[in-house]
Amino acid sequence: MQPITCTIVGAGHAGLAMSYCLSQLDIDHVIFERGEIANSWKKERWDSLRLLTPNWQAKLPGYCYNGDDSDGFLTMPETIRFIEQYADFISAPVREHTTVTSVGLDDGLYKIVTAQGEWLSNTLVIASGACNLPQVPAFADSVPASISMLTPMQYRSPEQLDKGGVLVVGASASGLQIAEEIHLSGRPVTIAVGEHVRLPRTYRSRDVQWWMDASGVLDERYDEVDDIVRARNVPSPQLVGTPDRFTLDLNRLTSLGVKLRGRIAAINENKLLFSGSLRNTCALADLKMGRLLDTIDEWASENGFDDKVDPPQRYPATEVEDSPPLMLDLAKGEISTIVWATGYKPDLSWMNIPVLDRKGKIKHEGGVVVDSPGMYLLGATFLRRRKSSFIHGAEDDARDLSEKMGIYLNNMITN
Repeated sequence: MQPITCTIVGAGHAGLAMSYCLSQLDIDHVIFERGEIANSWKKERWDSLRLLTPNWQAKLPGYCYNGDDSDGFLTMPETIRFIEQYADFISAPVREHTTVTSVGLDDGLYKIVTAQGEWLSNTLVIASGACNLPQVPAFADSVPASISMLTPMQYRSPEQLDKGGVLVVGASASGLQIAEEIHLSGRPVTIAVGEHVRLPRTYRSRDVQWWMDASGVLDERYDEVDDIVRARNVPSPQLVGTPDRFTLDLNRLTSLGVKLRGRIAAINENKLLFSGSLRNTCALADLKMGRLLDTIDEWASENGFDDKVDPPQRYPATEVEDSPPLMLDLAKGEISTIVWATGYKPDLSWMNIPVLDRKGKIKHEGGVVVDSPGMYLLGATFLRRRKSSFIHGAEDDARDLSEKMGIYLNNMITN
């Protein structure tokens, strides 16, 4: 069996970005996709979701958004179409409906087993996504059977939910958006708040993403931060992309009537116990937002923007009631549905090479897999830069890693 030079697992935006960069270097490759191009966007997102990045950030290597609403936010159908058009534009060698069932080693080569056959490859790129499986806490098993449970991957719209109260667990981007949508449908909503990143949608007349891009915050590298492990586990920011560009935060939810509670600590005999740290958690998020705005203000001043934009401002602290309840009796019928917006993890159950850490994530240095030469990771949070998890962040990461792969392959030949 003649080995292919590179195999890419996953035909989302990250895998396609890598395909473009490999083609530019004349590195032959194939992309295996378990479903269809942009599969996760098609099948694992709720109906009303829009990208939280503006359209001017919708770009991949050699390709970018070319519509007439650069400050808008792509809907899910528009996002899917953007990625599909990109695959056509670069003539990506995608094999759809080809599920990788096993990856191992065979005499120094990567052996990729799929439902359609086996392949050997000199190099391997894992671009199968960081959000394949929802992370639901183990104590969810103690929830009474009368209460429906689902994750953001299963949620589509409020209409699919039972009537009655809804508990949304998690206050990052997904949790806040789902909580607001469900509450506006007429169902009372309670949200359990853990660690979160609070951001305004716009600041000083510009989108906050513009400021973070211009000031270099999004380009901060993995080897420039003090604690990269911590940085890679920071929740997604509380941002929503809407035509009116409003800021979605806990204060907005409170003003609508959503109840705030602390992080869930345990479930004991149908009683859900909340942490008493809600006030401190919110204060910490407010503090970190203030530090980011300080950074933006400093950059604006140093680069002559103060007279071109609105003056600096600071936002009211997150409102928390004096003594939030620490217990919710699930047997009383107040809650009919729980949405576990508690994060995701990759599905690497098919990986038969010892490259995973104790949490099931690939051990890597900026996308270069530590214990397996010729293997690379793409699309993970803060992979090489703070922007790595965004669509536009795939371009620089893919260019870097394709160049490293080129060097690796040249060394294989010369050695």
